[in-house]
Amino acid sequence: MPCFIHADIDAFYASVEQLDRPECRGKPVIVGGLPGDRRSVVSAASYEARRFGVRSAMPVAQAARLCPDGIFLRGNMGRYREKSDEIMAIFGGFSPEVRQISIDEAFIDVTGTEGLFGPPEAVARSVKRRVAGEAGLTVSVGVSSNRYLAKIASGMSKPDGLCVIPPGGEEAFMRALPAEKIWGTGDATHGLFRKHGIRTGDDLFRLSPGALASLFGKAKGRFLYRAVRGEGAAFEEERETRSISTERTFAFDLHDEFAMESVLFDLCQSLLWRLLEGKWQSRTVSVKIRYGDFSTEGARESRSGHVATLNDLYDRLLGLFRKKYRRGRGVRLLGAGLMNLEDGAERQGELFGGAEERDRRLEEAILDINKKFPGAALRRGRSWLAEQ
Repeated sequence: MPCFIHADIDAFYASVEQLDRPECRGKPVIVGGLPGDRRSVVSAASYEARRFGVRSAMPVAQAARLCPDGIFLRGNMGRYREKSDEIMAIFGGFSPEVRQISIDEAFIDVTGTEGLFGPPEAVARSVKRRVAGEAGLTVSVGVSSNRYLAKIASGMSKPDGLCVIPPGGEEAFMRALPAEKIWGTGDATHGLFRKHGIRTGDDLFRLSPGALASLFGKAKGRFLYRAVRGEGAAFEEERETRSISTERTFAFDLHDEFAMESVLFDLCQSLLWRLLEGKWQSRTVSVKIRYGDFSTEGARESRSGHVATLNDLYDRLLGLFRKKYRRGRGVRLLGAGLMNLEDGAERQGELFGGAEERDRRLEEAILDINKKFPGAALRRGRSWLAEQ
């Protein structure tokens, strides 16, 4: 039977700073900028800082008001990548199949490795022990027969958690799960859960496919039907709906437009890698904006040509965001998507300009390197876009 581990490094940037700076250990550390930096946002907060309500993507000025005694640092991305490489190499010691999905988390396919490392729980404990002993950091780990459930499990007992879903226990786990913990649901769906008195996965499990479609829409209803039965729903739903999207909810409203645009750039990177990985192409981009009063607006825009590069995608989404955003209003959630996905196999017949073709090939090469060498974690920075 397939077996996957999802490993998530706890409060990664802040934990690296606490590791390197003994005087910061046990204290609230906030990485992203100094209180006087007008446009800085929080990249990471230690668990000590989170007790004050500090969250990632929050303006640093707001974090300083919540946690005036916090230790504010601008951060060191080179050091974080170094530690990420070190930890991904440790993961690679347990399986040749490591799928890194961000700088601080990865899936490890340990199917068929019991003869080498023992049963799944023993492997998970070995992963945690090696990361703590060799890298000096803690990871929260989830184990399941599919990636979707492993991802949920890793977040069940943070920090330094371990949750194993035994084979055959997938459905029971999801039925007992609070509905708002279902990965792939956001604020809008959570509001519908509350409206209809849905508190657990079991409440969803008892609804027919027709009832779920009536309450949540056809695609989301199908997703929920499969999810609460312990299936790897999230990874297959995209291909069925022919669209991909990602969003980020903030603990506090964002007012700084530079911060919003930085978040939008991060969303673009996630979308582009998924577009390349799925060998898709798209002409249609979408944005979603939820304001502090929870009113939500969305917009989409199509062009004649397919999205060609990260620069192209960011340009389209940023233009659409600037048209739609009501300036001066606080933003609680930002989302971005690519709609009407098409098979990208025929993309070779298109004629991009020299610069676009160069950038597209570079981004495809980055994806290929990250797949072959999971520890690489290569990305393009926003500073590159500012130079174009």
